[in-house]
Amino acid sequence: MEKFGENMKKFLLAGIGTVAATTEKSKEILDEMVKKGELTVEQGKVLNQELKHNIKKTVKENVNVSWKASTPEELMEMVDQMTPEQLEALKAQIKAKEEKDSQEAQAEEQAEACGTEDE
Repeated sequence: MEKFGENMKKFLLAGIGTVAATTEKSKEILDEMVKKGELTVEQGKVLNQELKHNIKKTVKENVNVSWKASTPEELMEMVDQMTPEQLEALKAQIKAKEEKDSQEAQAEEQAEACGTEDE
């Protein structure tokens, strides 16, 4: 289990390094274009921000690091490491799951009630 965690850490760091390198390279290219007069400084800044946003979005959509907690303590440790945005997303997901489970339970109760009336 320890080796798995270490490999996941290496994988995550490699992804972060790739994003950082790509961002730096895009900044270099934009700076070179600005020097050549192909873009104004403002256009370069806007384009660089768009590139950063697109890179983050692409990484978020395509890089899926799955953390599995084998004990409640490990799960609590993972929650402690979450950002406020991640915590809000987790809360929303929990709420949606609870609502779905509640609806399914009500549907089962209604189905059982209808089934016993027919007998």
